Amino acid sequence: MSGRTHAVACPERTCVGCRKRAAGRDLLRVVAIGDACVPDPRRSLPGRGAHLHLDRTCLDLALRRRAFPRALRRPGPLDTEQLARYVGEQVGGDAVAAPERR
Repeated sequence: MSGRTHAVACPERTCVGCRKRAAGRDLLRVVAIGDACVPDPRRSLPGRGAHLHLDRTCLDLALRRRAFPRALRRPGPLDTEQLARYVGEQVGGDAVAAPERR
């Protein structure tokens, strides 16, 4: 069949928390609006995006490593309160406490 396959290609993305690769549709896209990290579940907001598993552990790792400013190429810390609240609502239970902005 001359090397052609009928499988649909799905872009892979890397989670900024655990650094594992997964299909883009399995990760939450996060964008920076102003000085805040905002979840983009519909993948329609403009700008550079970072990807994250919908998991408290991955969010905690990303926050401890300060991965969002680096992945989104923004100087200084970003407010992650709205993102932590969204992940907490999706996973259930309490959200991860977002670190204070400095």
